[in-house]
Amino acid sequence: MTKKPQLAPEHISDVIQMALSDHVSFTDIQREYGIGEKDVKALMRDNLKTGSYRAWRKRVRDFSDRRAHYK
Repeated sequence: MTKKPQLAPEHISDVIQMALSDHVSFTDIQREYGIGEKDVKALMRDNLKTGSYRAWRKRVRDFSDRRAHYK
C-alpha cells in the first residue's frame, strides 16, 4: 500500500495546471512539489473527469512518443 502525499488544495490546483501544461515535465513537478509521476497521475485521475483524464493521458503518451524528453 502506497502513501499518497498530502497537498494543500491550492497546491493540488497548481499541480493540475502544471500537469495539463505541455511545457512542464513530471520532473519539474517533482522538483517543486516532491511528488513523482505515479502520484501526479493518481492526483489527476482523482480530480479530473474520466474523459478529461483519458484525453490528458493520451496527449502525454502521444507527445512522449514524438519527443524523447517529454513529461
